[in-house]
Amino acid sequence: MPLDSDLQVAEAVAFQAAMDATDAQMRDLDGYRLLLEDWNGRLNLVGPSALASFWPRHALDSAQLLRLAPDALRWADLGTGAGLPGLILAIMLKTRPGARIHLVETLAKRCRFLEAVVQALDLPAEVINGRAEAIPLAVDVVTARAVAALPRLLTFAHPCLKAGAVGLFLKGRTAQAELDEARLDWRLDAELIQSLSDPDGRIVEIRSAYRVQRR
Repeated sequence: MPLDSDLQVAEAVAFQAAMDATDAQMRDLDGYRLLLEDWNGRLNLVGPSALASFWPRHALDSAQLLRLAPDALRWADLGTGAGLPGLILAIMLKTRPGARIHLVETLAKRCRFLEAVVQALDLPAEVINGRAEAIPLAVDVVTARAVAALPRLLTFAHPCLKAGAVGLFLKGRTAQAELDEARLDWRLDAELIQSLSDPDGRIVEIRSAYRVQRR
């Protein structure tokens, strides 16, 4: 793999061991990394410093969701942006029969990048240019990363959650505060799960969500 430094090589090896990734998956992941680097100069998809830590900050952070839903084949990634976590999930699930990742993004220029990656790597993914709350997708899991605070994010994800999806949302150190705030307006069956990629990171798992009816 054409990695840029000894550190990136070590981080790629650590990722492969942590996720039991195949050599084919690693080639696709590095292909995505290189496409992201190429397009980032034009579209500013992620911060430059984030590219240098691609494997722990992006690849592992995204791929760890598969451990929480190992049998899930249909995913919706809301506000996917540069394709995180959706494109990582699509790469990891590429050879699984029936896998389908819906990449939902409002900005057309980002959708062009997503389409380019899906086509180049032949991924089981569909790019949807639209607003998440207006697209009631029938999926096993709905996810999002760095889109909005949880109270607002639940509004975006509610059509999927209402249809039976489990929510797995990647969050940082404010996860508990966001969950407490969300419970003011939502009745939630939820828990926080420690992230594998960041000591301060948490994954918010939402098994059910119902709006509180106020009088």
